[in-house]
Amino acid sequence: MRNSWTALLLLPLLVTGQESFDRLTHFSAPSPLAKDAVTTDWPRFLGPSDDASTTEKPLLKDFTSGGPKLLWRVETGEGYTSPAIAGGRLVIFHALEGRETVECLHPESGRRFWSFDYPISYQDRYGFGNGPRGSPVIAEGVVVVLGVTSMLHALDLETGRELWRRDLRKDYNVPQDFFGHGSSPLITLGKVIVQVGGKEEPFDSFEDKRERARKLASKGVSVAAFDLKTGSVVWKVEDEWGASYASPTLAEIHGKTKVLVFAGGESDPPTGGLMCMDPETGALHDRFPWRADDYISATASNPVVIPGMNRVFVTTCYPKNRPLGGVMVEYDTDFKAREAWRSSKIGVHWMTPVHHEGHLYAVDGERENNSRLVCVNAATGGEAWGKNLEWEDAALAQAQGRSNPVRLSILRANLLRCGEDFLCLGETGSLHWLRMSAAGLEESARTQLFYALNTWSMPVVSRGLLYVRQHERSLDRKSGPALLCYDLRG
Repeated sequence: MRNSWTALLLLPLLVTGQESFDRLTHFSAPSPLAKDAVTTDWPRFLGPSDDASTTEKPLLKDFTSGGPKLLWRVETGEGYTSPAIAGGRLVIFHALEGRETVECLHPESGRRFWSFDYPISYQDRYGFGNGPRGSPVIAEGVVVVLGVTSMLHALDLETGRELWRRDLRKDYNVPQDFFGHGSSPLITLGKVIVQVGGKEEPFDSFEDKRERARKLASKGVSVAAFDLKTGSVVWKVEDEWGASYASPTLAEIHGKTKVLVFAGGESDPPTGGLMCMDPETGALHDRFPWRADDYISATASNPVVIPGMNRVFVTTCYPKNRPLGGVMVEYDTDFKAREAWRSSKIGVHWMTPVHHEGHLYAVDGERENNSRLVCVNAATGGEAWGKNLEWEDAALAQAQGRSNPVRLSILRANLLRCGEDFLCLGETGSLHWLRMSAAGLEESARTQLFYALNTWSMPVVSRGLLYVRQHERSLDRKSGPALLCYDLRG
């Protein structure tokens, strides 16, 4: 962040009052909710229970008439985030024309309550989107966002007014990392817990490789907690493990609430793993190393808590040729971790595996051509099955002027458990209802919401409506990046 922008940071764009705007296209009003509908907010990117599951019902599970009805779309900028929803307000976070932008919308109409933005200077090293990776979080009437350049903001949900901000890069010497800052904050006990990934010394543009490696390996503020209302520092954990793209997660371990952080940013040699700490004091109980030896390796999948077993699962898809895969750790009464099992059959790139009835469901594989949907026994690590979910699509072939159907796959998909079924959002915009168990997989419905690559963000379901981020221009050239709202009310 350039020093000359300091004055601009004090003057964010702020628009109050619900309004239509030029990036919004409204198509239809949603169906009424069923009389016995069960609905929830979605305050964090993995949902109300932070485990990629929802209790919402009933939901539309019949796509024979063409899939769920599109209600509205808002054109968006760059970034790989999901919306957060609470109190009848939906918040999106993206980058528009060099400014990270937070917008608050009405969930049913897409009309805007307010907008807040600030300038950023960020260029992705690998050519992906130059916008935020961490999704917004909502609690106690406050919206918290952590941007790609390590700017942490707290905003009033009702008005969009800035409550406080922290420049983590400036305060804690945070390096840019492979894809910028990327995890979402955790709000608990009136605190905002953040993977900081700071170092002892600042970085400048003219260091040689040896000096940069030394600084990357140095200690600094790895994790910190800030007061939700004021932004003041509550506690800090100093460690050489940098900030990964996974988000801090709460866990009940031996009857106590703990915070789990799957850490590990850019470092040479690569370091990182699972940290367990006290949310009140930041006391670090244990650190369990789990990081590939590859220098270029990004940890993005959240820790998965196994209820009632004092166990936590973490996974990575690196190294590329022989993936380290996943490990199940078990904590003793002193909150020290030991390895229960490990498996190279469940090496996940970014989606967070879903635990259901004693099994883990996930997409294994680092790239599109080696990804597969897998089911693994959570107690033993044994693979129950692995499957490539593929189909032929004639509509896309026609749009592209091909004579033969195009073969599609879910590739590196996201999973959301809805009761006994799973909603699957494929990497090219397909939507599926799946019934999965240790015995196998059954697809009960499929539709193509759009045809676009890099559909990487977690889908969101709240009050019977489905929200999906399209990140790239569609393969049939009919649409560009957008947040889309669909009617999934049963």
